[in-house]
Amino acid sequence: MGRTAAALGYPLDRAKAQALLALSADAPLRVRLTLGAQGDMACETAPLPPAAPVWRLALAVARLDPADIWLRHKTTQRGIYDRARAALPAGVDEWLFLNSRDEVCEGTITTIFVQTADGAHVTPPLACGLLPGILRARLLAQGWQERVLDMGDLARARQIWVGNALRGLIPAQLVTPGSAGVA
Repeated sequence: MGRTAAALGYPLDRAKAQALLALSADAPLRVRLTLGAQGDMACETAPLPPAAPVWRLALAVARLDPADIWLRHKTTQRGIYDRARAALPAGVDEWLFLNSRDEVCEGTITTIFVQTADGAHVTPPLACGLLPGILRARLLAQGWQERVLDMGDLARARQIWVGNALRGLIPAQLVTPGSAGVA
């Protein structure tokens, strides 16, 4: 939030943010902290439902523009993702977005991670057009690498995961339109 606030020129009161995030709960929660242009903040919580043990990924029709600055900041300007997520068909847990160069980017709420055919643990670079997520940063700090990926790389991958800071790494598999009921 600090990086995006600085980039957009929004004032950020870190102490206020910490106070809003000081929650206690008996069950896992999804927490959303938003920051307005004048420094106003809001915190929303919701129960975190359990996730499927393996997520099924289908290829999104829409393509991302790798030059779009909004793809590099976690904001409420998520129209393409929200519309896609609302249209998830039965049998699909997440959409996989490519950019206009047919490079793998990310999901609607997840980053993609791959163990490649050569055994490397990789995730797409930010230049492909994706969020610099918290889980992504942690895995890169642990030695994962950035690599431009295409659908051929995913087809040859030893393992595919999607993930975010909320859920961690989730094993994933690509599904074809026929098997997922996707038109």
